[in-house]
Amino acid sequence: MNLVDSHCHLDDARFDADRNAVIERAQAVGVAYMMAIGTGNGPPDLESGIRLADRYACVFATVGVHPHDAARADDQTFDRLRDLAAHPKVLAFGEIGLDYHYDFSPRAVQCAVFTRQLEIAAQAGKPIVIHTRDAWSDTMAVIGQVVGQDHALPGILHCFTGDADQAREALARGLHLSFGGVLTFPRAETVREAARITPDDRLLVETDCPYLSPVPHRGKRNEPAFVIETARRLAEVRGATLEEIARLTTCNFERLCLRGGAGSG
Repeated sequence: MNLVDSHCHLDDARFDADRNAVIERAQAVGVAYMMAIGTGNGPPDLESGIRLADRYACVFATVGVHPHDAARADDQTFDRLRDLAAHPKVLAFGEIGLDYHYDFSPRAVQCAVFTRQLEIAAQAGKPIVIHTRDAWSDTMAVIGQVVGQDHALPGILHCFTGDADQAREALARGLHLSFGGVLTFPRAETVREAARITPDDRLLVETDCPYLSPVPHRGKRNEPAFVIETARRLAEVRGATLEEIARLTTCNFERLCLRGGAGSG
């Protein structure tokens, strides 16, 4: 059985003492790939994911500017992102999007930086990894402005915590929905309903580690090995086996990110 952690922050300082062991534990439970999100601490360093991907064969990377860091992006940042997209282990642009919960960068700046990165990703033929928090309407509006209202957008709505209606809207855009530890939380029934209606070929799982540890690891540092708990709960929600969910989510990741699926939308 193979699993994929489609979204992990392995560069986080909380892994500095035991990163090798963390990756070994993930492999021991069947995690074949881990996609290290390369937003790091923001510009000018855009290569935190790439450094890990270069070090570990099972790790791939994204590049991008998180909405928290949007105010630090400039033309040089975008030029560098274009260059980094050619790295053989860079699979996607992310996580990019909008975050109106914290507003660490002005909203207008977030929208402009999100727009630029959507355009660069399309030019590079790479899927995107979207972060959206308290900004659903504007996130969908920016996507519509960039790709058109009737065009699919290859990418992932990461750590999906919306309801079924939002799931349908994202799916209509051509996006994959990635479910993390929140799916396992006792009060997350709306998220589980969204997971029930997601088509087989649009499902992904993730940890978003070191954040949002799933049940039964609440209160602990999250790590890629724990993705099996989210996959197990997803199987229960969908009336499937763990092996079926592992196969589906791994095939979806491979198709979208490893086999040229990014250019098919």
